[in-house]
Amino acid sequence: MSIPSEPSGEHADAALWQTLFEQSAAAMAILDLQGKYLHVNAAFCRMLGYARDELIGLDYRAITHPDDIDDEGPIEAEEPLEKRYIRADGSVIWVLVSRSFIRDENGEPVRFLSQSQDITRRREAELLWQRSFHNAPIGMALLDLKGHWTEVNDTLCDMLGYTRDEMVGMHFSEVTYEEDDDRGPALLEDLVHGVVETLSIEKRYRHKKGHPIWMLIRATAVPGADGAPAFVVSQYDDVGERRLADAHLAQLALHDPLTGLANRTLLSDLMDLGLKRIASGDGMLLVVLADLDDLKPFNDRYGHLAGDKVIVAAAKALQGAVRGGDAVARIGGDEFVVVTVVNTAAEAAALRDRIEQQLNRDVTIGGRTVELRTSVGHAITNDPEVTRDQLLHAADQDMYERKRNRSGGRD
Repeated sequence: MSIPSEPSGEHADAALWQTLFEQSAAAMAILDLQGKYLHVNAAFCRMLGYARDELIGLDYRAITHPDDIDDEGPIEAEEPLEKRYIRADGSVIWVLVSRSFIRDENGEPVRFLSQSQDITRRREAELLWQRSFHNAPIGMALLDLKGHWTEVNDTLCDMLGYTRDEMVGMHFSEVTYEEDDDRGPALLEDLVHGVVETLSIEKRYRHKKGHPIWMLIRATAVPGADGAPAFVVSQYDDVGERRLADAHLAQLALHDPLTGLANRTLLSDLMDLGLKRIASGDGMLLVVLADLDDLKPFNDRYGHLAGDKVIVAAAKALQGAVRGGDAVARIGGDEFVVVTVVNTAAEAAALRDRIEQQLNRDVTIGGRTVELRTSVGHAITNDPEVTRDQLLHAADQDMYERKRNRSGGRD
């Protein structure tokens, strides 16, 4: 039994090439220079849903989406071309097409070789991302690993008052308030070097017109082909209204609603802070207690609204008597407290006297002259172990002693 000889020379090369062409998993086609299909492989037929006989002799433009037809005909291109093909069932697919000339022995082009890859899912994902990015109700941006914006959406531009052209290439620090920029670069470094996968930070950005905008910024590093971060995706929420609401709630929680002074809760924190200061040798802690005299009779005669105005007037007078760093609180209906650190007992007595003077004078309220009368006492200590209650009690005792002395004509 004889064994058939293997084809040799050009015939062997042609047979091998034809086998590779037909069995290739990549969709491949050979076209003439006018754009008609001469040969198509099985993968190309499967991609488009046509039988081989339906494609042979057909101009490629007949199955190309009308918006993607290139009038000049098939040309050799260095870069692959993204375009849409219409399948036999009428559906449209996105295809990445690479074209190259097949040349004769003289180097003249005689055919086109086309290799196609169905990228519909990738393209749809890209379009979905682009639409989500550009139409997002929150600010969105892409940044390089140094912190420069490479793409921004309209929402972020509107938030900051810049055009897209102005923002692209800008570093985020250029619109960040200097005192808020301490953590930004360090957090970006952590993100880029894989220390964290995502970050979240609240900071102020400066609008193009100059006013601040509080932003909640969330950022994620996106890896490249090598698995290392290639760029950063960030989202921006304007949280200014929430911050205002939080600040308002904090104001209500820690301040007296009538006078705006610190309340008893905040006073406790301020006294603790003062005790810590004197523990490090920073002077003596002074507590001044002021009690408005005869407020109840005034309320009974003129009403509580008028009494509230007296309290507000006393608060303003008290604030005018203290120094810039002194803490002032209202702890009861007619009681005020001042907490501060002083260097000497004489300095403490001078501040107590100044407060007493300011709170014992005539004031005008609603066109009516009202006589402010206030009893004032104080306590000082250089012992950081003393308690808040002990200090307030000592000031209260001093205040009542001075009040009795004044009532007896010995003030």
